[in-house]
Amino acid sequence: MDVRIDVSVVISTYNRCNLLPTALESVAAQQTGDVRYEVIVVDNNSTDHTRAVVESFIAGDDGQQPHIRYFFEPQQGLSYARNTGIANARGAIIAFTDDDVAVSPDWVAQIKRALDAHPEVDFVGGKVLPRWPQEPPAWLTREHWSPLAITDHGEQPFYINAAKQLCLVGASLAIRRIVFDRFGAFNPNFQRVKEGLGSTEDHEMQMRLWHDGRQGMYVPTIVVTAEVQAERLSKEYHRKWHRGHGKFCSIMRLRDIQGLDSNTFWELPDPVTLFGTPAFLYYELITSARHWATASARRREAQSFFYENQVRHFFNYIRQRYEDNAATRSRSALGEIGAFAKALLRKKSQKLFAGNGRA
Repeated sequence: MDVRIDVSVVISTYNRCNLLPTALESVAAQQTGDVRYEVIVVDNNSTDHTRAVVESFIAGDDGQQPHIRYFFEPQQGLSYARNTGIANARGAIIAFTDDDVAVSPDWVAQIKRALDAHPEVDFVGGKVLPRWPQEPPAWLTREHWSPLAITDHGEQPFYINAAKQLCLVGASLAIRRIVFDRFGAFNPNFQRVKEGLGSTEDHEMQMRLWHDGRQGMYVPTIVVTAEVQAERLSKEYHRKWHRGHGKFCSIMRLRDIQGLDSNTFWELPDPVTLFGTPAFLYYELITSARHWATASARRREAQSFFYENQVRHFFNYIRQRYEDNAATRSRSALGEIGAFAKALLRKKSQKLFAGNGRA
């Protein structure tokens, strides 16, 4: 007879056999009461001792929950690994965490409690708190937390939807199984591959749900802690993350669809483009560069580095759009620039004319 499984915990891992035991110990030590759960570890083509580590945990299975299962996914990429976990999960709730994360002792129970109490939401997440290996540098303020995938949005729960587009990170993200049945699994086009940085698979999945009028919830009692590796305290790591994030956001056209109304997902009504990129994004790039120069001149390191990375983000966003647009571009570079300048002048003239008309 099959045992009822309420929550399937999916951990995708790649070449982190030294960190994985802490993650497995934390999910194996859950205080869940009558909530039944399993742990699925997906080895995403590791070349280290990942399989041996997982098998040592499986060998110690005394028949008590959770039941740990191992799967090997040869297609490289986080979305492929997660989707293998989804395909083999038996729970009505699928909870994702990472191989460098330790979940709190009541993590599974809090997820189940939140989704039971709120049938109107399809996914939940909470705090991802840092475990610092050493004192972080002075410039690493909260506004620089995104590359570390750590989040703390306070002590009050709130809905996350088209009106409040805040992405819950995959280090602590639980989604009802019926969501995957209806909307599909994680999209490999936006996934992290090996040591790549800045991917947007979590954001893309949640945007699909927002677009359909679905919503999630931030629940502050759902808590995990993430190991912040020493390399992530370097500026070069953050620069690399923002380069990658700019590229993935461009593939999603994320900056193009924020709109004037946060409840919509329509593209911004800006017909003036240069190499496939709307004019306002060039303005954002120039504005960020100006703020970077000002903060640097005033020796405000944290603020200067923030705007430096904004420049890096917009530059790589625009570069990706340029590459995507190259195949369909019919004009030469000079022709494109000329058409762009004419369109800008025409738009400016229209605005001046409209302003005079109102006067």
